[in-house]
Amino acid sequence: MRMRCLSATSIANAHTLPALINCPVHGFKKRSFFIIRPFSTSRNSRPSIQCAVQFRPCIDIHKGKVKQIVGSTLQDLKEDGINPVTNFESDKSAAEYANLYREDGLTGGHVIMLGADPLSKAAALGALHAYPGCLQVGGGINSDNCLSYIEEGASHVIVTSYVFNNGKMDLGRLKDLVRIVGKQRLVLDLSCRKKEGKYAIVTDRWQKFSDVILDAEVLQFLANFADEFLVHGVDVEGKKLGIDEELVALLGKYSPIPVTYAGGVTVMADLERIKVAGMERVDVTVGSALDIFGGNLAYKEVVKWHAQQQASMV
Repeated sequence: MRMRCLSATSIANAHTLPALINCPVHGFKKRSFFIIRPFSTSRNSRPSIQCAVQFRPCIDIHKGKVKQIVGSTLQDLKEDGINPVTNFESDKSAAEYANLYREDGLTGGHVIMLGADPLSKAAALGALHAYPGCLQVGGGINSDNCLSYIEEGASHVIVTSYVFNNGKMDLGRLKDLVRIVGKQRLVLDLSCRKKEGKYAIVTDRWQKFSDVILDAEVLQFLANFADEFLVHGVDVEGKKLGIDEELVALLGKYSPIPVTYAGGVTVMADLERIKVAGMERVDVTVGSALDIFGGNLAYKEVVKWHAQQQASMV
């Protein structure tokens, strides 16, 4: 069970509590709890609400295999001869990882197809079938195929390049996705890289900068169309160099809906740094650093940490 956090200042446009509960804009699931705090007398103050941070597992798939790749080295499939930097390739299937997460009671994990080839799609479907209703799927999602993944067992579809098309936000495509699968099943991947001191959303395997800057206004606007955000700090992702605390802080301060940060986690202390920098409002996913993906960070220790965060809600 996940607690959603909500201050009265964030619902100033909701006239009644029933209206809030039924309103799709805020993306609350029926099983979630939320806390409403009184309006603050100071515009700059923020209510302090205790929330549980979650560890979100991942399954990255490349050419049908579970891999951990330095995302910034990915290229379009048509660019033959350029190989991505691979940190790890597993001999276990995507479905086996899904079963592991199911056994440990982890939900909201991300199954990402790093390529639209048939082998990767088959592996992704295998994971969804192994843990139906509890994993999100991304990679090549569009209005033509999004519903099929929901029907195959995905809880959400994750979308980036289809919405941020040719460097621009395509509002028509975004609304189309919401019409087909519903806001409550849509995750927007707002992965970004630093450009001229600001975080610009990147697309097309993180190779192309869009003209959309990740800030408070953009997060507030896009929250009207999504249930969650997924944000990779691309400058540190897959490199095990430490987290991007500035980005985590931005997400914790301004995201009005659940958000998961990925990138740079190396040691257990990084999880606590995300918890603090994100004001206990930012979930975390870990890839290359985990021992199940060839790293040194014990997966079981991260699962234990996750359980401790959930227990803190009680």
